[in-house]
Amino acid sequence: MAEIWRLHGNGRQVAPGAVVSPDERLSWPRTIGIGMQHVVAMFGATFLVPIITGLPPATTLFFSAIGTALFLLLTRNRLPSYLGSSFAFLAPIAAAEAQGGMAVALGGVMLTGVMLALVGLLVMRIGSRWIEVAMPPVVTGTIVALIGLNLAPVAWSNVQTAPVTAVITLLAIVLISVFFRGLLGRLAILLGVVLGYVVAVLRGEVAFDTVEAASWIGLPTFTAPQFDLTVLGLFLPVVFVLIAENVGHVKSVAAMTGRDFDPVIGRALLADGVATTLAGAGGGSGTTTYAENIGVMAATRVYSTAAYWVAAATALLLSMSPKFGALIATIPGGVLGGATTVLYGMIGILGARIWVQNKVNFSDPVNLTTAAIALVVGIADYTWSVGDVTFGGIALGTASAIGIYHLMRAVATWRGTHDEPASPASVPGGTELEEARAERS
Repeated sequence: MAEIWRLHGNGRQVAPGAVVSPDERLSWPRTIGIGMQHVVAMFGATFLVPIITGLPPATTLFFSAIGTALFLLLTRNRLPSYLGSSFAFLAPIAAAEAQGGMAVALGGVMLTGVMLALVGLLVMRIGSRWIEVAMPPVVTGTIVALIGLNLAPVAWSNVQTAPVTAVITLLAIVLISVFFRGLLGRLAILLGVVLGYVVAVLRGEVAFDTVEAASWIGLPTFTAPQFDLTVLGLFLPVVFVLIAENVGHVKSVAAMTGRDFDPVIGRALLADGVATTLAGAGGGSGTTTYAENIGVMAATRVYSTAAYWVAAATALLLSMSPKFGALIATIPGGVLGGATTVLYGMIGILGARIWVQNKVNFSDPVNLTTAAIALVVGIADYTWSVGDVTFGGIALGTASAIGIYHLMRAVATWRGTHDEPASPASVPGGTELEEARAERS
């Protein structure tokens, strides 16, 4: 292990202005501590997805750990990242489960992973410039926003199960996010859920029968997928989101470490695609690179991939406790309602932040019309059936954003009616790059 990562300085501290590079490490006790801190950072968000969708939390954690290890291997130990549950899968999993059951939803997750892996192979072959052209910031921001806002009715249905608990959870998240600084502030959703859970227990809204029956040590529950091409339209938009998230992650780490990681973009997409494919094959949630862990790296200035190997090992050990997974699964609807009210809204606002950070010009009718139509289609959850295949609001909204933008841009360029250049000003996920620079400064 010591031959893979060279020791940074004396291994005990990071000098002002310096960073611990991916191929460096601190002393092993400090590296282990930082790795466990990464587990804490990803914990709340990663577990919310299986709790909301009904997937086994321990299984999701298991594939999250395996996926992180695969990511490190496929990127040749050059790119630090933790692969946690992607919120982009929430709506398609729920819709696919209602349509054909959880096994069909897992088939959709698996197909998403395969498509993302193919994109990764394509990027490795011809480069990533085509992604920038196909998905400029106005399109990326719109897709992210409509996914979050499309889920608003789900949050409301959870709130209605226990309004008092939901409001307390919501207020806890709001206050914690502004009361604490650093890591505690970034863990506002996790801490708010814990506080809401305590309230739910006191109000008699939690049953512990399954926890008492579960064993302390054992393998997670695995579920085989079923394939139904009629749900493919539900999951296709997720591929675009995962591309933007992975590219954004690569750019963020590059900005914070001062290294050029563009040559690794293809491998990052391939790795996340393989991890998502494995998760869908066994009953876990689809994965993505995690912004929460970017926050930990920015705070500690430690970008060592050794810490992520520790995080993967820690998550794997936790996934081997059925009792732990059963405890997580007892989080009631009221707590989820409060948390998802914030969470889904944040996903929507993240889309808007992509517009702001990339200075999207909404005085240009191309940008304005693209976002306007796609958002209404997504929020209102338009549906369109073609034979046995039904496309929902997220799929149609994504198709609208991409199709309308390129149609209008092509006509405007041909007619010379707009001065804005057709090529995007920056890559998808540019918001993460700007945030990383701010953190570093």
